[in-house]
Amino acid sequence: MKLSRFGRITLAFVAMIAMGLSMTACGGFTVAYIWVLGTQYNQISAFKVDDFTGNLTPSLGSPYSSAGPNPHAIAVRPGGRFVYVLNQGTGTGDGNIAVFTVGGDGNLAYQATYYSQGNTPIWLTVDASGNYLYVLDEFDPTNKPGAVPCSQSPTDQNCATGKGDITSFSIDPDTGRLALVTNSSVKTTPGSQIQLSYFPVGPKPTMLRLSGSSCVYAMDTGDQTIFPYSVAGGGQLNLTTNSSQGIATGAVNLTSITTNGSYVYLTDANPTAASPGGQILYYSVGSGCSLNSVTGGAVNNLAQTQNPVYSLVDNTGKFFYVLNSSTTNAAVPNSSISQYAILPNGQLSPLPQVSVNPITVGAGPICAIEDPSGQYIYTSNNQASTVTGKIINSVTGYLSDLNRGPSFPTSLRPSCLGFSGNTD
Repeated sequence: MKLSRFGRITLAFVAMIAMGLSMTACGGFTVAYIWVLGTQYNQISAFKVDDFTGNLTPSLGSPYSSAGPNPHAIAVRPGGRFVYVLNQGTGTGDGNIAVFTVGGDGNLAYQATYYSQGNTPIWLTVDASGNYLYVLDEFDPTNKPGAVPCSQSPTDQNCATGKGDITSFSIDPDTGRLALVTNSSVKTTPGSQIQLSYFPVGPKPTMLRLSGSSCVYAMDTGDQTIFPYSVAGGGQLNLTTNSSQGIATGAVNLTSITTNGSYVYLTDANPTAASPGGQILYYSVGSGCSLNSVTGGAVNNLAQTQNPVYSLVDNTGKFFYVLNSSTTNAAVPNSSISQYAILPNGQLSPLPQVSVNPITVGAGPICAIEDPSGQYIYTSNNQASTVTGKIINSVTGYLSDLNRGPSFPTSLRPSCLGFSGNTD
């Protein structure tokens, strides 16, 4: 059967409409790239985030080598062109920071390797300007060179008494390469003219957070304190008048730190009779980056949760989420996310039980991120070797499963994950 010219044009138009409808039904454009660190084979899984569905699609060439052993943390420079991967190492001095450039499909190209001043790097973050990278080490250079990570040797006395440090790097905006920033306030020895190459913190630090552009906080789990620095020009960190701060009376087990404007939140995994799932501790930021206790600042974790390991404030600053690695309900042994609203005074209030709260995720969540469009939250699940995606209700804060299934396989034994919304 032959079609007239009009018939052929009509058929082509119908086909175009059908194709357009199919694209709308199946998905939209890429709203972000996500990179997930896999510790078993030292890999980085790269994904494209679909704007319409939140689904993750592997990027071309994924997975990539992390360029070092035991990738543990990741940071992305604003603009999305450069990715920094912290490889914790194996305790033989092989921990490093690997620099990658980002291609148009979210693919990664290795550029260079750098080393922090201490031993066993554990966390890193880029400041809001994108000009400086701060790396947290479990041990400063004076403590046991080649020390085994505290996560592998938790009973090592050095983990409780040995001090950690922050290494500061400046970032070249054109190449992403790093240059060491020395400590202009402290000399190596009294009377020396040589500047210290790092900024000291307390024992067994595990996480580092920035509060705005003025404060840096290291969470030290060796003595359960927070070590604050104020940010000066040129990547310098200045000690505050209070130096290391105790957090709360009684036993605590700090597992994460999150900031939101002039407030700081800490997850405490220590179970109590009133809250078997631990608590979220809440402080306001005072002068000199000091932390001030707030009346009613401790909030119980939700019922049937246990072992909070990470926390996240959404992009709007209105909602707060806690990753729980386990539960007190032996009949339903799920990992989960506790969901809270952030009140105008910074306090937390559990979202009402009109939806699922807490909501389940893959086994053994470690880290969480929100995509830059504010539609989705993703968790990296170490035990399940998956990423779980959730839809954020921007009005209520409730999380729900992605419409096409929440779970995506990733490199084995993932640790943390990072994202970029563009590559300017």
